[in-house]
Amino acid sequence: MDTLRRRPRYSSEETARRGEEIFERDIRPHLAGKDDRWFVAIDIETGDYEVAPSELAATDAMFARHPDAQIWMRRVGSRYVYRFGHHRKTA
Repeated sequence: MDTLRRRPRYSSEETARRGEEIFERDIRPHLAGKDDRWFVAIDIETGDYEVAPSELAATDAMFARHPDAQIWMRRVGSRYVYRFGHHRKTA
């Protein structure tokens, strides 16, 4: 595969803005009952998405359908894919 095809066409900020907008508007309503730890890969150009138990499975499925996808990734139950550092649990 030509590695140039997967170069970002948008800034990080624009990718995040588009991805979050699509997630909130089009995807979140369809995720009822999905595991909060699952991953969502969103093509910010088409609005198409994949939900899978691993980051790799979600992106592989997306690239299989859209080889030139511009992907924004997040977890079903979090705004982030991964978090680092100590996190205090709340009741």
